[in-house]
Amino acid sequence: MYRYIALLDRHRPDHRGELAQLDAGFRAMGLRPVPCGPGIALYVAADTPVVPLPAGGALLGDVFARHADGPVDRAAWAQAASAPALVQHLLEACWGEYLLLAPGREAGAVTVMRDPSGGVGCVYALREGFLTSDITLATRAGLYARQVDWEFIQGTLRYPHHKAGRTGLAGLRELLPGCRLDLDRNGAHVEAVWSPWAFVAPACRHRDRATAQAEVRHAVASSVRQWADTDAAVLLELSGGLDSSVVAACLAGTSARVACCNLVTPVPGADERSYARRMAEALQVELQVRTLGFEQTPVDCPPPAHAVMPGTGFLQHASNALKEAIGQQLGIDRFFSGGGGDTVFGHTRSAAPAADAFRECGAGAGLAAVRDLAELHQCTVWKAGRLALSKLRGPPKPPRRPDPSFLSAADGPAELEPHPWFAAPADALPGDRERIFDLAGTQVFRDALARSARGRLRMPLLSQPVVEACLRVPSWMWIAGGRNRAVARDAFADVLPGPILHRRSKGTFLNYTGAVYRRHRAGIRDHLLGGRLAGHGLLDLPALGRVFDRELAPRDEAYLRLFDLCAIENWLRHQA
Repeated sequence: MYRYIALLDRHRPDHRGELAQLDAGFRAMGLRPVPCGPGIALYVAADTPVVPLPAGGALLGDVFARHADGPVDRAAWAQAASAPALVQHLLEACWGEYLLLAPGREAGAVTVMRDPSGGVGCVYALREGFLTSDITLATRAGLYARQVDWEFIQGTLRYPHHKAGRTGLAGLRELLPGCRLDLDRNGAHVEAVWSPWAFVAPACRHRDRATAQAEVRHAVASSVRQWADTDAAVLLELSGGLDSSVVAACLAGTSARVACCNLVTPVPGADERSYARRMAEALQVELQVRTLGFEQTPVDCPPPAHAVMPGTGFLQHASNALKEAIGQQLGIDRFFSGGGGDTVFGHTRSAAPAADAFRECGAGAGLAAVRDLAELHQCTVWKAGRLALSKLRGPPKPPRRPDPSFLSAADGPAELEPHPWFAAPADALPGDRERIFDLAGTQVFRDALARSARGRLRMPLLSQPVVEACLRVPSWMWIAGGRNRAVARDAFADVLPGPILHRRSKGTFLNYTGAVYRRHRAGIRDHLLGGRLAGHGLLDLPALGRVFDRELAPRDEAYLRLFDLCAIENWLRHQA
């Protein structure tokens, strides 16, 4: 991960002694000071790229020019008249994984901006006066003591896998991707400076499928190539599905040394080796296959030390460990993933694309989309049409629905803190609402993938140019011909093996997770019934007891909810 900590407004005379002590501590942790102008004391790890800015401040991370054939125009950074102007230039002319720190106009004021992909972490504590990518830097320096925010825990129990800025630690907030934080004598102000809604507006929307395909291919291929050239050696997590296969196809011909890995399970459902091998053969690399067994999934496993909220469950922990071991064996600490591809490539599960086509293009396009929808979901045209009509006439779908299962009745409903991207325009299309709400949900992916703590985890399909190019593609184009992710399929049709290009099936870990639950049921029961959540009266203990006492039906997925509760419980136990 990119590792840094910035101390704010600590150059005052009464803080000089403390700053000297902190300086020695950070140097002992392997951090070095970087000039950043008045009001900011910045310390950065040796392997974290950083560029001091001419007018003060710094840019941390990897930054690329929008046009891959040219270098970043650093002269424009010096010419920016203000911090907001520099923010705008970075968003429009650059992309990457970066964090901007810049002094404001008045003494002591600071502007911080996190790029839209969220590749560089940023949490901050206003009272203690720091921001960092890794909270352990602050705790080891004595700047911050971990204290659980139980109000947040109540909220995340009802809305798991949701982030909106608040964290599970008291007094600590996260600056969300695409947001700017302004600190001055009047306090703190956060503003979303990049929004996906700007790219689904009618004026930005593609009308021609061929143009849409060309733009998507260029954005994906150039982003993958830039990351591969930057990292030099990469381990691609190749599932055999469309998304990771597209990333693999774009890695061909890059300068990077590429290795591929695939995980299988002892039970059917998740074995996609035959697809993954075809893609690995196309890359002319060996596929590293490992088995995710049952003994590798302890219920009580340590979450990433830098995690400021629950996210990593024991299944993710086991998967992370296997992939890290492969990377260590091959001498690679750069991990590539197709994560986020379903959302970015418009893998829809509703009738919203047909409703969008009716509203935007009229009856002809709407009826064509209904036929595509019927083919995609293998239902009658009448049923597809009825569902599309319901989408047109019904109220907008809420961004998230609460899950009260297994929660104490005494634990009243917690309000959902809205994500900035939930603020949809009044005339937003149903399909655009759904995919942008889902896009906000992808921001939790990095939190659950602990290997990002020991290396760099790249999700090229969530890079800013890719997301923007895909948002410009209207929802109904993604289901053309009754195929999901149709634009991506057509864009890469010449470089994907036929079985991958045309497959409709998708691997599932449900059989495996069900088997894990059955083998670990007693441990999960003890973990939840005797844990901190139960001790705080947040769980419905009789309901939990009943579900543990019976055998779950094959299609009963209640154990997935139990896994979420275990992840929250486990995170709580490791905060002391």
